[in-house]
Amino acid sequence: MLGATAACMLLLCASPALAERGVDALHFEFENDLFAGEDRYYTNGFRIGWTRSEERVPPWLQRVADTLPYFIDREERGRLKSAIHLGQNMYTPEDIERSPPDPDDRPYAGWLYLNFSLAEDHGDRRDRLQVTVGTVGPASLAGRTQEEVHSWSSAPQPQGWDDQIGNEATLMVGYERHLRGYSHHAEGGWGWDLTPHWGVTVGSPFTFANAGAIVRAGRNLPRDYGPPRINPALSGSHTFETTGPVGGYLFAGVDTRLMAYDLFLDGPLFRDGPSVDKHPAVGEFTAGFVFHVGGVRLGYTHVWRSREFSGQAKGAAEFGSLHATWQF
Repeated sequence: MLGATAACMLLLCASPALAERGVDALHFEFENDLFAGEDRYYTNGFRIGWTRSEERVPPWLQRVADTLPYFIDREERGRLKSAIHLGQNMYTPEDIERSPPDPDDRPYAGWLYLNFSLAEDHGDRRDRLQVTVGTVGPASLAGRTQEEVHSWSSAPQPQGWDDQIGNEATLMVGYERHLRGYSHHAEGGWGWDLTPHWGVTVGSPFTFANAGAIVRAGRNLPRDYGPPRINPALSGSHTFETTGPVGGYLFAGVDTRLMAYDLFLDGPLFRDGPSVDKHPAVGEFTAGFVFHVGGVRLGYTHVWRSREFSGQAKGAAEFGSLHATWQF
């Protein structure tokens, strides 16, 4: 992967015009608690996706956008982008070597899903609608994935996937808005900005409302709304617009989620399954860096997440998130 990324960077540096156009984009996110020296709770997530620019958004999807009340009126249509993602999330208790698992700890669970999104950029505002379909349970292949990965390394084998939450289909619809509220630009390309956000998601596996903000500071700040993240976290930006051939920023952000339903803690909707007492409010603090060369963007986010259920170990749960985007 590193070799492919380096090749992409060389190609795009040689052709800066392609980077500025940002026609389409391939992007990848990888989240793991290994970055924090842990192996528990939300232990792994990956997502790979493809974003299409407005020139390639199908006409029928543009007509759908025209009917949505929270997008700009047709006469003031912004730039539409559609995206599709394939992803998998993995959840385990604190002690993966215990068999059977502790009934007061987070249940074993996996989620395999397809996410479809439609976003509109209009000035310093972005609206995004997302529809996510998938499955939890053995059909998510999360247990098999973790066991296989651990067999390649010296990590202990998990002993509790036979007791994971069972198979159940999921459907989730979400909406979010980002507003670049404050910004400042100085000589030499340096600048900073503050972007509040809020949203609501309804369905399974998650039903919640959230709000927060991110502050970025750097040189030749690309026009984005922070780095991408995996659900239920704030999505961020799958694509970006460059303001110089090379640029980047440091960032810090907060997000608060009011959780009405979390299948991975409350248990499945349509069958019996393991569950724990969840906390209705979950907070996150994030910090990291993003840089780009031409149309290639790379970044890292470190996440501190508050306790999500009553039996969880005290202190914030930590994990890291890597992302890579190639625009062409």
